[in-house]
Amino acid sequence: MTPIAPLITAFLQKRLGVELRASRHTCDAYAYSFQLLFEFASRKLGVPPSELHLEQLDVPLVLEFLDHLQTERRNAPRSRNARLAAIHSFMRFVEHRMPSALDQVRRVRSIPMQKTDTRIVAHLTPDELRALIDAPDPTTRLGTRDRAMMHLALTGGLRVSELVGLRMDQLQFNGRYVDVRVYGKGRRERALTLWKSVADALRAWLAVRGDASCPEIFLNAWGKPMTRSGFESVLDKHVAVATAHCPSLAGKSVSPHVLRHTCALNTLRATRDLRKVSLWLGHASIQTTEVYLQADPTEKLEALAAGTPAALRPGKFRPPDRLIAALHPPKIMQSP
Repeated sequence: MTPIAPLITAFLQKRLGVELRASRHTCDAYAYSFQLLFEFASRKLGVPPSELHLEQLDVPLVLEFLDHLQTERRNAPRSRNARLAAIHSFMRFVEHRMPSALDQVRRVRSIPMQKTDTRIVAHLTPDELRALIDAPDPTTRLGTRDRAMMHLALTGGLRVSELVGLRMDQLQFNGRYVDVRVYGKGRRERALTLWKSVADALRAWLAVRGDASCPEIFLNAWGKPMTRSGFESVLDKHVAVATAHCPSLAGKSVSPHVLRHTCALNTLRATRDLRKVSLWLGHASIQTTEVYLQADPTEKLEALAAGTPAALRPGKFRPPDRLIAALHPPKIMQSP
C-alpha cells in the first residue's frame, strides 16, 4: 500500500509549483479539489485523510465523489469537470512514478468529462463600457487609481492576477504611449503598447501614488498591494454607480474577467483576426480564443452576406371551391 500524502505533496509543490510554474490561483484551486476528495474518502472509508493510500483512490470511489459533488454540494458540470481535471492531472503525475499503479491510473484517467452548455461570453456594450470608465471620480486619489486600473484592464485584456500583480518595472512610457510587459499563466510574457488615454490615466495615478515599499503599481487604501478580492470590490462599487447612467447594467454580472472578454471582442471586431486576439490576450492555444467567434455578431452577418438563399418559385395559395363553400357562413332560412 502506497501512502498518498507524500505523492500529493510532491504533486502540488514540485510538479505544479516548480515544473509547470502554475499560478498561485491554479495551485490553490487544485489543492481545494483534493481537500474535498480526501474529506469525502475519509468519511467513506472511515480512516483519517493522512492515512489514505493511493490504491484506495480507484474508479468507484472517484465516481462516488463526483456524484457527491453534484447531488449533495449542488455543483454544476463545469465545477465537477474542474475537480476531475485535477484528479486526471495528479494521475498523470503518478503514472511515471508508480509503475505498479499503471492499470489503476489508466482506469481513473478514462473517466470522461461531462458535456456542458456552450454559453456566449459575457461582455460590455460600448455604452456600458463608457459608463463604467466614467464612474470613478478623477478628482480623488482612489478614483484616479480606479480609473487607471479599469482602463488598463479593458484595453489590455489583463487577467485580474496580472493586473494586481503588475510592477513598476513592467511599465515603460514611450512618448504618447505606454509599453506594458505582462507575465501570464506559466510565466508566458507578452508586450502590449497601449494608447495615449491609458498612458495618461496611468501617469495621473503614479503622480498621486506616493512612495511605497512594495513594487506593485496599484495599492489599496492602506498602501498595500491591491488584491484580487480588493479589485472585485472596487469594480462592484463602480458598476453600481455606472448603472444609474446606463440601465442595461442592472442585473448584469460584471466580474474582472468580463472586462477581459470585452477587450477580446473589441480587438476581434477591430482586426478581424483571431490570431491577433490570441496574441493580445496571451492564450497558449488559439482554440481558447475561438469562443469569441460565438459572441461576435459580425461573423454571422458576413456569413449571411456571403451566401445566397435558394430562390422560391412565386405563387399564391388558392383553396379549392369546396373549402371556400365550407367557410361561408350558413344562410338564414326565411319563413314562408
